[in-house]
Amino acid sequence: MQIHRGMERELALEFVRVTEAAALAAARHVGRGEKNKVDGEAVDAMRRALETIQVDGVVVIGEGEMDEAPMLYTGERVGMGVPPEVDIAVDPVEGTNIVAKGLTGAVAVLAVADRGCLLHAPDMYMDKIAVGPRAAGKINIDASPEENLEAIACSLNKDISEVTVVILDRARHYELIRRVRRAGARIRLITDGDVSPAVATAFDESGVDVVMGIGGAPEGVLAAAALRCLGGEMQGRLWPEDDDDVRRALAMGITDCKRLLTMDDLVQGDNIIFAATGITDGELLRGVYYSGRTAHTHSIVLRGLTGTIRRIEAIHDLGKKPDYIQQRRTCRRAGSDSD
Repeated sequence: MQIHRGMERELALEFVRVTEAAALAAARHVGRGEKNKVDGEAVDAMRRALETIQVDGVVVIGEGEMDEAPMLYTGERVGMGVPPEVDIAVDPVEGTNIVAKGLTGAVAVLAVADRGCLLHAPDMYMDKIAVGPRAAGKINIDASPEENLEAIACSLNKDISEVTVVILDRARHYELIRRVRRAGARIRLITDGDVSPAVATAFDESGVDVVMGIGGAPEGVLAAAALRCLGGEMQGRLWPEDDDDVRRALAMGITDCKRLLTMDDLVQGDNIIFAATGITDGELLRGVYYSGRTAHTHSIVLRGLTGTIRRIEAIHDLGKKPDYIQQRRTCRRAGSDSD
Protein backbone atom coordinates (compact mmCIF):
# COMPACT_ATOMS: atom_id res chain seq x y z
CA MET A 1 0.00 0.00 0.00
CA GLN A 2 1.45 3.32 -1.01
CA ILE A 3 1.63 6.35 1.23
CA HIS A 4 -1.21 8.76 0.57
CA ARG A 5 0.08 12.24 -0.29
CA GLY A 6 -1.80 13.91 2.57
CA MET A 7 -0.80 11.19 4.99
CA GLU A 8 2.83 11.52 3.91
CA ARG A 9 2.81 15.25 4.66
CA GLU A 10 1.83 14.49 8.24
CA LEU A 11 4.25 11.58 8.53
CA ALA A 12 7.17 13.70 7.41
CA LEU A 13 6.88 15.83 10.53
CA GLU A 14 6.22 12.80 12.71
CA PHE A 15 9.46 11.18 11.60
CA VAL A 16 11.38 14.31 12.57
CA ARG A 17 10.26 13.63 16.15
CA VAL A 18 11.94 10.24 15.85
CA THR A 19 15.33 11.62 14.80
CA GLU A 20 15.02 14.38 17.40
CA ALA A 21 14.52 11.76 20.11
CA ALA A 22 17.65 9.87 19.06
CA ALA A 23 19.72 13.06 18.79
CA LEU A 24 18.64 14.29 22.22
CA ALA A 25 19.50 10.94 23.80
CA ALA A 26 22.91 10.74 22.11
CA ALA A 27 23.88 14.37 22.71
CA ARG A 28 23.96 13.89 26.48
CA HIS A 29 27.18 11.95 25.97
CA VAL A 30 29.12 14.19 23.58
CA GLY A 31 32.83 14.05 24.35
CA ARG A 32 32.56 11.52 27.18
CA GLY A 33 34.25 8.67 25.36
CA GLU A 34 31.32 6.32 25.91
CA LYS A 35 30.65 5.00 22.42
CA ASN A 36 28.45 2.09 23.50
CA LYS A 37 26.32 4.28 25.75
CA VAL A 38 25.87 6.83 22.97
CA ASP A 39 24.59 4.16 20.61
CA GLY A 40 22.52 2.26 23.17
CA GLU A 41 20.54 5.23 24.43
CA ALA A 42 19.96 6.63 20.93
CA VAL A 43 18.71 3.25 19.69
CA ASP A 44 16.34 2.96 22.64
CA ALA A 45 15.02 6.50 22.12
CA MET A 46 14.50 6.04 18.39
CA ARG A 47 12.81 2.67 18.84
CA ARG A 48 10.37 3.99 21.46
CA ALA A 49 9.59 7.08 19.40
CA LEU A 50 8.84 4.89 16.37
CA GLU A 51 6.21 3.05 18.42
CA THR A 52 4.08 6.21 18.33
CA ILE A 53 4.05 6.57 14.52
CA GLN A 54 0.97 5.41 12.59
CA VAL A 55 2.66 3.12 10.08
CA ASP A 56 3.17 -0.59 9.55
CA GLY A 57 6.93 -0.46 9.23
CA VAL A 58 9.68 -3.01 8.68
CA VAL A 59 13.31 -2.15 9.43
CA VAL A 60 15.34 -3.01 6.33
CA ILE A 61 18.51 -1.26 7.47
CA GLY A 62 19.18 -1.03 11.17
CA GLU A 63 21.50 -2.11 13.94
CA GLY A 64 22.28 -5.55 12.53
CA GLU A 65 20.71 -8.98 12.42
CA MET A 66 18.20 -10.09 15.08
CA ASP A 67 20.83 -12.07 17.00
CA GLU A 68 23.18 -9.06 17.01
CA ALA A 69 20.85 -6.27 18.11
CA PRO A 70 18.02 -6.21 20.66
CA MET A 71 16.22 -3.34 18.90
CA LEU A 72 15.97 -1.87 15.41
CA TYR A 73 17.35 -5.07 13.93
CA THR A 74 16.82 -5.97 10.28
CA GLY A 75 13.32 -7.34 9.86
CA GLU A 76 11.86 -5.86 13.05
CA ARG A 77 8.31 -4.54 12.82
CA VAL A 78 7.98 -0.95 14.03
CA GLY A 79 5.23 1.63 14.23
CA MET A 80 1.66 1.15 15.39
CA GLY A 81 0.97 -1.64 12.89
CA VAL A 82 -1.53 0.31 10.79
CA PRO A 83 -1.29 1.32 7.10
CA PRO A 84 0.62 2.58 5.24
CA GLU A 85 3.06 -0.31 4.84
CA VAL A 86 6.60 1.06 4.64
CA ASP A 87 10.25 0.08 4.73
CA ILE A 88 12.40 2.01 7.17
CA ALA A 89 16.18 2.50 7.16
CA VAL A 90 17.65 3.93 10.35
CA ASP A 91 20.93 5.03 11.85
CA PRO A 92 20.23 6.41 15.35
CA VAL A 93 23.78 7.77 15.52
CA GLU A 94 25.66 8.19 12.29
CA GLY A 95 29.06 8.73 13.86
CA THR A 96 29.17 7.15 17.32
CA ASN A 97 32.92 7.77 17.48
CA ILE A 98 32.31 11.39 16.54
CA VAL A 99 29.93 11.83 19.47
CA ALA A 100 32.19 9.97 21.90
CA LYS A 101 35.16 12.14 20.92
CA GLY A 102 33.21 15.41 20.75
CA LEU A 103 33.95 15.93 17.05
CA THR A 104 31.76 17.43 14.32
CA GLY A 105 29.26 15.92 11.91
CA ALA A 106 27.23 13.36 13.88
CA VAL A 107 23.54 13.02 12.97
CA ALA A 108 20.52 10.84 13.69
CA VAL A 109 18.92 9.75 10.41
CA LEU A 110 16.14 7.67 8.91
CA ALA A 111 14.61 7.08 5.51
CA VAL A 112 11.13 5.76 4.75
CA ALA A 113 9.73 4.43 1.47
CA ASP A 114 6.93 2.22 0.21
CA ARG A 115 7.35 -1.47 1.05
CA GLY A 116 10.00 -3.05 -1.16
CA CYS A 117 11.52 0.22 -2.39
CA LEU A 118 14.74 0.38 -0.33
CA LEU A 119 17.68 -1.88 -1.08
CA HIS A 120 18.21 -4.36 1.75
CA ALA A 121 21.91 -3.56 1.94
CA PRO A 122 24.05 -6.04 3.87
CA ASP A 123 26.26 -4.76 6.69
CA MET A 124 29.44 -4.49 4.66
CA TYR A 125 31.43 -1.95 2.67
CA MET A 126 30.37 -0.19 -0.51
CA ASP A 127 32.44 1.84 -2.96
CA LYS A 128 30.49 5.06 -3.56
CA ILE A 129 30.41 8.34 -5.40
CA ALA A 130 27.76 10.95 -4.55
CA VAL A 131 26.98 14.37 -5.99
CA GLY A 132 24.25 16.99 -5.86
CA PRO A 133 21.70 17.81 -8.57
CA ARG A 134 23.96 19.96 -10.76
CA ALA A 135 26.39 17.09 -11.29
CA ALA A 136 23.76 14.34 -11.45
CA GLY A 137 24.08 12.28 -14.62
CA LYS A 138 27.72 13.29 -15.09
CA ILE A 139 29.46 10.77 -12.80
CA ASN A 140 30.59 7.22 -13.46
CA ILE A 141 31.96 5.08 -10.63
CA ASP A 142 33.94 3.07 -13.21
CA ALA A 143 35.69 6.18 -14.51
CA SER A 144 38.95 7.40 -12.99
CA PRO A 145 38.90 9.96 -10.15
CA GLU A 146 40.44 12.45 -12.55
CA GLU A 147 37.69 11.95 -15.14
CA ASN A 148 34.94 12.29 -12.53
CA LEU A 149 36.51 15.42 -11.07
CA GLU A 150 36.71 17.01 -14.51
CA ALA A 151 33.05 16.19 -15.23
CA ILE A 152 31.92 17.48 -11.83
CA ALA A 153 33.94 20.70 -12.14
CA CYS A 154 32.42 21.35 -15.58
CA SER A 155 28.89 20.73 -14.26
CA LEU A 156 29.44 23.12 -11.36
CA ASN A 157 31.14 25.74 -13.55
CA LYS A 158 34.23 25.50 -11.38
CA ASP A 159 37.90 24.86 -11.86
CA ILE A 160 39.02 21.51 -10.47
CA SER A 161 41.05 23.45 -7.89
CA GLU A 162 37.73 24.75 -6.50
CA VAL A 163 36.11 21.32 -6.16
CA THR A 164 35.93 19.89 -2.62
CA VAL A 165 35.96 16.12 -2.20
CA VAL A 166 35.01 14.42 1.07
CA ILE A 167 36.84 11.14 1.73
CA LEU A 168 36.96 8.93 4.82
CA ASP A 169 40.45 9.06 6.33
CA ARG A 170 41.35 5.39 5.93
CA ALA A 171 44.42 3.52 4.69
CA ARG A 172 42.35 1.99 1.90
CA HIS A 173 41.94 5.47 0.44
CA TYR A 174 45.60 6.52 0.31
CA GLU A 175 45.82 6.00 -3.47
CA LEU A 176 42.49 7.77 -4.06
CA ILE A 177 43.64 10.70 -1.92
CA ARG A 178 46.93 10.90 -3.82
CA ARG A 179 45.19 10.97 -7.20
CA VAL A 180 42.58 13.55 -6.15
CA ARG A 181 45.30 15.84 -4.84
CA ARG A 182 47.40 15.33 -7.96
CA ALA A 183 44.36 16.34 -10.02
CA GLY A 184 44.30 19.59 -8.06
CA ALA A 185 41.05 19.22 -6.10
CA ARG A 186 40.59 20.03 -2.44
CA ILE A 187 40.05 17.20 0.03
CA ARG A 188 38.16 17.27 3.30
CA LEU A 189 39.09 14.15 5.27
CA ILE A 190 36.54 12.86 7.76
CA THR A 191 36.98 10.35 10.56
CA ASP A 192 33.51 8.77 10.38
CA GLY A 193 30.02 9.24 8.97
CA ASP A 194 29.60 9.80 5.23
CA VAL A 195 25.79 10.19 5.08
CA SER A 196 25.78 13.83 6.10
CA PRO A 197 28.52 14.88 3.62
CA ALA A 198 26.76 12.99 0.81
CA VAL A 199 23.53 14.88 1.52
CA ALA A 200 25.51 18.12 1.81
CA THR A 201 26.58 17.83 -1.84
CA ALA A 202 23.07 19.00 -2.76
CA PHE A 203 23.54 22.32 -0.92
CA ASP A 204 25.95 24.86 -2.38
CA GLU A 205 26.47 26.57 0.97
CA SER A 206 27.88 23.36 2.48
CA GLY A 207 31.08 23.62 0.47
CA VAL A 208 30.95 19.88 -0.32
CA ASP A 209 30.88 18.96 -4.01
CA VAL A 210 31.40 15.20 -4.09
CA VAL A 211 31.88 12.23 -1.77
CA MET A 212 34.18 9.46 -2.97
CA GLY A 213 35.47 6.20 -1.54
CA ILE A 214 34.54 3.11 0.40
CA GLY A 215 32.15 3.36 3.34
CA GLY A 216 29.23 1.45 4.78
CA ALA A 217 26.67 -0.05 2.40
CA PRO A 218 23.69 0.67 4.72
CA GLU A 219 24.79 4.30 4.93
CA GLY A 220 24.87 4.36 1.13
CA VAL A 221 21.16 3.56 0.98
CA LEU A 222 20.33 6.27 3.53
CA ALA A 223 22.31 8.86 1.58
CA ALA A 224 20.76 7.73 -1.71
CA ALA A 225 17.27 8.21 -0.27
CA ALA A 226 18.09 11.81 0.60
CA LEU A 227 19.74 12.49 -2.75
CA ARG A 228 16.72 11.01 -4.54
CA CYS A 229 14.57 13.63 -2.81
CA LEU A 230 17.04 16.38 -3.72
CA GLY A 231 17.72 15.43 -7.34
CA GLY A 232 21.28 14.32 -6.69
CA GLU A 233 22.93 11.05 -7.61
CA MET A 234 24.83 8.21 -6.00
CA GLN A 235 26.43 5.20 -7.61
CA GLY A 236 27.81 2.28 -5.64
CA ARG A 237 29.26 -1.19 -5.77
CA LEU A 238 29.49 -3.60 -2.87
CA TRP A 239 33.03 -4.15 -1.61
CA PRO A 240 33.16 -7.50 0.21
CA GLU A 241 36.18 -8.13 2.40
CA ASP A 242 35.80 -11.90 2.66
CA ASP A 243 33.56 -14.87 1.89
CA ASP A 244 31.35 -14.05 4.89
CA ASP A 245 30.46 -10.74 3.25
CA VAL A 246 29.57 -12.51 0.02
CA ARG A 247 27.34 -14.96 1.92
CA ARG A 248 25.73 -12.07 3.77
CA ALA A 249 24.90 -10.40 0.46
CA LEU A 250 23.48 -13.61 -0.96
CA ALA A 251 21.27 -14.01 2.12
CA MET A 252 19.77 -10.60 1.33
CA GLY A 253 19.10 -11.45 -2.30
CA ILE A 254 22.18 -9.88 -3.88
CA THR A 255 23.72 -12.49 -6.18
CA ASP A 256 26.37 -10.30 -7.85
CA CYS A 257 28.48 -8.15 -5.54
CA LYS A 258 30.29 -6.64 -8.53
CA ARG A 259 27.12 -5.21 -10.06
CA LEU A 260 26.87 -1.44 -10.42
CA LEU A 261 24.19 -0.08 -8.10
CA THR A 262 22.42 2.94 -9.54
CA MET A 263 19.91 5.21 -7.82
CA ASP A 264 17.08 2.95 -9.02
CA ASP A 265 18.81 -0.04 -7.41
CA LEU A 266 19.36 1.75 -4.10
CA VAL A 267 15.99 3.53 -3.84
CA GLN A 268 12.97 2.96 -6.06
CA GLY A 269 10.39 5.62 -6.82
CA ASP A 270 9.95 9.07 -5.35
CA ASN A 271 7.60 8.26 -2.47
CA ILE A 272 10.34 8.83 0.09
CA ILE A 273 10.77 10.64 3.36
CA PHE A 274 14.23 11.42 4.72
CA ALA A 275 14.75 13.02 8.13
CA ALA A 276 17.91 13.92 10.02
CA THR A 277 18.69 15.78 13.25
CA GLY A 278 22.12 17.11 14.13
CA ILE A 279 23.84 15.72 17.21
CA THR A 280 27.08 17.67 16.85
CA ASP A 281 27.69 20.62 14.51
CA GLY A 282 28.36 19.76 10.85
CA GLU A 283 28.16 21.02 7.27
CA LEU A 284 24.46 20.20 7.04
CA LEU A 285 23.02 20.66 10.54
CA ARG A 286 23.83 22.26 13.86
CA GLY A 287 24.13 20.00 16.86
CA VAL A 288 22.01 19.80 20.00
CA TYR A 289 22.44 22.83 22.24
CA TYR A 290 21.45 22.78 25.90
CA SER A 291 20.27 25.81 27.83
CA GLY A 292 19.09 25.11 31.35
CA ARG A 293 16.15 22.72 31.16
CA THR A 294 15.68 23.21 27.44
CA ALA A 295 17.44 21.72 24.43
CA HIS A 296 17.61 23.18 20.92
CA THR A 297 17.65 20.88 17.89
CA HIS A 298 18.17 21.50 14.18
CA SER A 299 16.65 19.04 11.70
CA ILE A 300 15.97 18.60 8.01
CA VAL A 301 13.13 16.63 6.44
CA LEU A 302 12.83 15.89 2.74
CA ARG A 303 9.85 14.65 0.69
CA GLY A 304 10.58 12.92 -2.57
CA LEU A 305 7.13 13.40 -4.12
CA THR A 306 7.22 17.18 -3.90
CA GLY A 307 10.93 17.92 -3.50
CA THR A 308 10.10 19.97 -0.41
CA ILE A 309 13.01 20.74 1.92
CA ARG A 310 12.11 21.73 5.46
CA ARG A 311 14.62 22.86 8.06
CA ILE A 312 13.16 22.63 11.53
CA GLU A 313 14.47 24.33 14.64
CA ALA A 314 12.86 23.14 17.85
CA ILE A 315 13.14 24.05 21.51
CA HIS A 316 12.40 21.13 23.84
CA ASP A 317 11.29 21.43 27.47
CA LEU A 318 13.24 18.48 28.85
CA GLY A 319 11.08 18.28 31.95
CA LYS A 320 8.10 17.37 29.77
CA LYS A 321 9.86 14.83 27.56
CA PRO A 322 9.56 11.03 27.94
CA ASP A 323 12.16 9.62 30.31
CA TYR A 324 14.21 8.09 27.50
CA ILE A 325 15.14 11.51 26.11
CA GLN A 326 15.12 13.65 29.22
CA GLN A 327 18.35 15.26 30.25
CA ARG A 328 19.60 13.29 33.20
CA ARG A 329 21.81 15.33 35.40
CA THR A 330 21.97 16.37 39.03
CA CYS A 331 22.82 19.77 40.45
CA ARG A 332 24.16 20.09 43.98
CA ARG A 333 23.63 23.32 45.82
CA ALA A 334 26.56 24.70 47.71
CA GLY A 335 26.65 23.28 51.24
CA SER A 336 23.95 20.70 50.50
CA ASP A 337 24.20 16.92 50.14
CA SER A 338 20.88 16.62 48.31
CA ASP A 339 20.10 17.20 44.63
